[in-house]
Amino acid sequence: MEKKFINTSFLYAILAMIGGVFYREFTKFNQFVGATALGKVHVHLFVLGMIFFLMVALLEKQYKISEDKRINKFFVIYNVGLIGMVIMLLVRGITQVKYMALTTAMNASISGIAGLAHIVMAIGIILFFLILRKAADIK
Repeated sequence: MEKKFINTSFLYAILAMIGGVFYREFTKFNQFVGATALGKVHVHLFVLGMIFFLMVALLEKQYKISEDKRINKFFVIYNVGLIGMVIMLLVRGITQVKYMALTTAMNASISGIAGLAHIVMAIGIILFFLILRKAADIK
């Protein structure tokens, strides 16, 4: 399981770098100057993806968290939440850079889906802490 966490971290590192290059090149190509949600993709993938899963790998080595039967559920839930958040950052950012006029419903949909992704991620984080507390024998 430790290898799975390290490989996941590595994948998120690659995606973070791709996200950073996409942000820089897409805004430059479209001659966009200003703040956009695309600028947050890089950091989200590095911190919530790469760094988080490196820490999970270390915690696996120390506490054997993978012995908990809920570990696969956490892994799926957390990743679905993070990927959902990043996709919606991309959608929001691209619409900003392209100066796309969004209807109220479209704008609400983007915000709503992003909100759901954050909720899913929060569930994953809570599940992770429950697993970690049990593995570390914290009552």
